[in-house]
Amino acid sequence: MISKKMQDAINAQINAEFWSAYLYLSMSNNFAAKGNPGFANWFEIQFKEEQDHAMIFGKHILARGGKVSLAPIKEVKTEWATPLEAFEETLKHEKVVTGLINNLYKIAVEENDYATQSMLKWFIDEQVEEEETAQELIDSLKMIANNGFGIYMLDKELSTRTYKTPSPLVAKA
Repeated sequence: MISKKMQDAINAQINAEFWSAYLYLSMSNNFAAKGNPGFANWFEIQFKEEQDHAMIFGKHILARGGKVSLAPIKEVKTEWATPLEAFEETLKHEKVVTGLINNLYKIAVEENDYATQSMLKWFIDEQVEEEETAQELIDSLKMIANNGFGIYMLDKELSTRTYKTPSPLVAKA
């Protein structure tokens, strides 16, 4: 059985994950409108990942006998002048999400909720990867600076990214 405190915290995280999805969908649309299909693709995949993250959290609550409560999603920004601006915002946002995940883990430890601790370990590792990837893209964009060919090549590279569902957790949770 999941505690009320843990259930409430995970429900808040579900909202945060859907907000993240909404943010990344907005970024994808921004770059699609600007003729950058690779950047749009990268952010669309982020959108899908965040939706899956919300679903994993929801399935965990249900599996533990709790109740999922969905809340309204707050408005997100809709325009970024450059890919660098968007990826800098992405890194900043992912650091916030890392803090939220760490707080969930802290609550799980306080509540002696070993099942939630186990589930959260995947998210902790995922956040390390999310921050690392965003930082790598920021570094690449800074190196490219305003070189149009460099932006074009990175856009082409990002168009090859494909979506991989976190299958063990989606199926398991």
